[in-house]
Amino acid sequence: MLMGEAVRGVIVDHALLQYGTIQPENFKSNGTLSLLRKLRFSNIQTAISYVLPVSAEQVNLLQTMAKLHSFECLPLTASSLDIASREIAQTWSHISGTILYLLPNHDASPKITCTYFSIALDDEVTSVLRKSNRIYMEKFEELPLTICRLNKKAISNDVVTVGYIMKPSREEDFAKRGALPMCPTPNGLMFLPLTFELPISKQLEEVDVILHKATDEIVSIELNSSSESSYRIGYTKGMQELQRHIENHNDCFEVDPLNSIYPVLDRLKIQQLLLGLEDLNVGGRCKVRAPHFLKVNSFDEPDLVQRLHDATLSLPSIVKPQVACGVADAHSMAIVFKVEDFKVLNVPLPAVIQEYVDHSSTLFKFYVLGDRVFHTVKKSMPNADVLIKSSEKNGSKPLLFDSLKSLPTSTANQHSEGRDPCLDLALVNKAAERLSKRLGLTIFGFDVVIQEDSGDHVVVDVNYLPSFKEIPDDVAVPAFWDAIKKKVDSKAVK
Repeated sequence: MLMGEAVRGVIVDHALLQYGTIQPENFKSNGTLSLLRKLRFSNIQTAISYVLPVSAEQVNLLQTMAKLHSFECLPLTASSLDIASREIAQTWSHISGTILYLLPNHDASPKITCTYFSIALDDEVTSVLRKSNRIYMEKFEELPLTICRLNKKAISNDVVTVGYIMKPSREEDFAKRGALPMCPTPNGLMFLPLTFELPISKQLEEVDVILHKATDEIVSIELNSSSESSYRIGYTKGMQELQRHIENHNDCFEVDPLNSIYPVLDRLKIQQLLLGLEDLNVGGRCKVRAPHFLKVNSFDEPDLVQRLHDATLSLPSIVKPQVACGVADAHSMAIVFKVEDFKVLNVPLPAVIQEYVDHSSTLFKFYVLGDRVFHTVKKSMPNADVLIKSSEKNGSKPLLFDSLKSLPTSTANQHSEGRDPCLDLALVNKAAERLSKRLGLTIFGFDVVIQEDSGDHVVVDVNYLPSFKEIPDDVAVPAFWDAIKKKVDSKAVK
């Protein structure tokens, strides 16, 4: 793969940033600057330029902005393309590749002129202009699409373009670890951030496969009471557009299809799927299983005590909303110590009452990236006896928490007497393979706790496209890329 002509640098004229209305404390939330950070995370050298003379106050503001985002601040003596290009080539003489220089078209349309030219380490500066070309853009958001087109044209049509959509905070978390580069990866992937600021159909013309965290775009989930696994999902307007495009174009390929992620939205459905792990168990060994559970539509059911008994549930139990993600209260949970407290419990309904497993305060987080499985160990909630003693201080009232923010974890002096958990990795790997087939997912995660008395490996949660940030980047990121590439290759074979 020839990388010499790939985009290696982008210079943006300061006038395009509209920074005059931005206070320094809001620099990080500025959309244009956020887009430029994606370039830096892709190892594309990035600079903000300005033409002299500029006031000291403006220069200070630009330098503050550039330093905050690890950009360069590039003063130029003139705005003419001839002079600016020469100065850029001289300043960035250490770069070999294509340079983009973006300038505003004042009172004209298209609004942005993107001049691009290639330089090599042994180039004469005078040869730069002979290689320059222009592209025009209406919106700054077109920049990643422009880079994608130039890279694909310069390098190879064999490069696989992965169009992705996820919420900004998640995207930044992936991107700053180098997982979503706009320049090709060693195995031939190139990542393009999809934006709802532009028509989705035009962006997807450049895309070979779609990677989405669709749960980030959910605005509502309505469970159908007449069916235990039927629900209506409301997406953002942009995600609806993407969904329609996928449905109307058979050649539109997803790393993980939308319908494959639906089970992980529903804790009841997940529990039912986990029951299928039982046939992996062999006599005489510890087993992998789902926790005991019970779905309730009301906490005021007259036969609740009997139903808990029939479901092999004892107190304390953990209570979770049936809706697992995508809505604000999906992570509002409680640990209940007394049956009478169910009647006043403030957990969204319908809900799933789940067995509380004594697990030595140890949680094993597993990440499935294609055919590779990784895991890490985290501190978790204390055993039931510790929780009960702690709850007695406030009258044994339910312990309410948000599992994304305030998961109660044990301290060093809160451990019960019990053996250290012994993980049967081969067994859990078999469970990962089974879940991958049952769910039809390429990239997902699940949590395992090991019951103290029995050694049972209990799968307590499943989620789609986790961050896997606990796994070292030099291991996890290539595995992430390989999982996507193998999924694309499997489509080509069919």
